[in-house]
Amino acid sequence: MEYGSNFVGQARQWEAAARTAGVACRTIGLEPPGEAADLDRLKCLLEQEPRNGPAVLWLVLIGHGTFDGQNARFNLRGPDLTAIELAQWLQPFHRPLAILNTASSSGAFLPVLSATNRVIVTSTRSGFEQNYARFGSLLAESLRDPESDLDQDGQVSLLETFLSASHRVADFYQTSGRLATEHALLDDNGDRLGTPADWFRGIRAARNAREGAVPDGHRAHQIHLVPAPAELALGPEGRIRRDQIESDLERLRASKSTLPEEGYYRQLEVILLELARLLEGPASR
Repeated sequence: MEYGSNFVGQARQWEAAARTAGVACRTIGLEPPGEAADLDRLKCLLEQEPRNGPAVLWLVLIGHGTFDGQNARFNLRGPDLTAIELAQWLQPFHRPLAILNTASSSGAFLPVLSATNRVIVTSTRSGFEQNYARFGSLLAESLRDPESDLDQDGQVSLLETFLSASHRVADFYQTSGRLATEHALLDDNGDRLGTPADWFRGIRAARNAREGAVPDGHRAHQIHLVPAPAELALGPEGRIRRDQIESDLERLRASKSTLPEEGYYRQLEVILLELARLLEGPASR
């Protein structure tokens, strides 16, 4: 009963954030059971969503999960959702996806769902962390909390939400003197590895999962459920172009050690000037 009320509270916080953002929010599992199973309802909703476009599709899984050593499942009323099923249903999508599985054992979903143009967040680093995960409730609380705005730009990105919730989870276990049974991961570069919050310094990953791997976090920091007025003022095309320029900048920074110093700074100047002109608006161009 305690877990159930907690899960409902999380869902209500996501609904409130969606209302603030002015975006549609559809929930499954809060209403009395109907003729269709929850699994079928989820599949139907996904089939109704546009496959293409710039708008991010958010899928947030709140509840319990299981893992038997091979198959990861998210518990639903009726048949459960498997990671393989969800991967198949999402395969036709070419628009950006933010998939947040806040259940226990959710880490087993990450390597199955990881792909280009997706941000995957899980409450655990593997399917074997099977205890109740506090990460989900703290993630929902961080959505609109000004304290989560790490770079002070007036909005909380998906990366900042992940980092804030992860740090609060760590504080809980440390303060209570308990051994941590959950370690959240974020993957937004499609390498199926994921990055924990303690690898970040501020909003930038200070460590790479492997040599030559693109750090996680950059794409997640470009996604906001509740954008600030300045973000909205850019418009859809402006935000797409801004994201492209910032991605170019991230790739350049990652290759700094392989470039001559003069060449690096020449390219850096070109990118920064283009970004400045975009952010200053039409009057500067």
